[in-house]
Amino acid sequence: MRKQYRSHLVAEESLAEDPMGQFADWFKDAVEAHVFEPNAVIVSTATPDGRPSSRTVLLKQFDGRGFVFFTNYDSRKGREIAANPYVCLLFPWHQVARQVIVTGTASRIGRDETAAYFRSRPHGSQLGAWASEQSTVIASRAELDRRYAELEARYPEGEQVPVPPQWGGIRVVPDALEFWQGHENRLHDRLKYVLEAGEWRVERLCP
Repeated sequence: MRKQYRSHLVAEESLAEDPMGQFADWFKDAVEAHVFEPNAVIVSTATPDGRPSSRTVLLKQFDGRGFVFFTNYDSRKGREIAANPYVCLLFPWHQVARQVIVTGTASRIGRDETAAYFRSRPHGSQLGAWASEQSTVIASRAELDRRYAELEARYPEGEQVPVPPQWGGIRVVPDALEFWQGHENRLHDRLKYVLEAGEWRVERLCP
């Protein structure tokens, strides 16, 4: 199974001065191209002894400070980030033959920021954050549904749900971002911003 990519070349002089500006431009393009869930991002973490794991989450914020997603801090990724903060993010925008790869350092955001986002979530998602002890073994689906039903009875629609203490945001502060654009004959563009001494420089990588 092979697809010949046909797209415009990406020149260094066309890039934004800083990588977050470039990401914002490409993210906007992905949204306008109706990429399915353009904020879906693969987060890769590793244990201190180097055993990796990956999963897809939804990016909820990005700005000059970095990229933010939310999780249960007791989940596998939460535990691995606590022990080893170096992570990789991959945005796979297949429909436009693009991907963005971010490497950086992850840490928890402030509780005020977490609370503000939590209260913007749908009521059912708020309850779900309490019902699921993410990454732990559970006896059955029925057990998960029972937990949710108990929470639904305790906090009916319209009543404020407290923020779970074990749940919150993770911010990834990047030290490198690679912008990949697919081209014909596998001669892809790979342009990478690298942070050195507080300044961003761009380098081109062979495909």
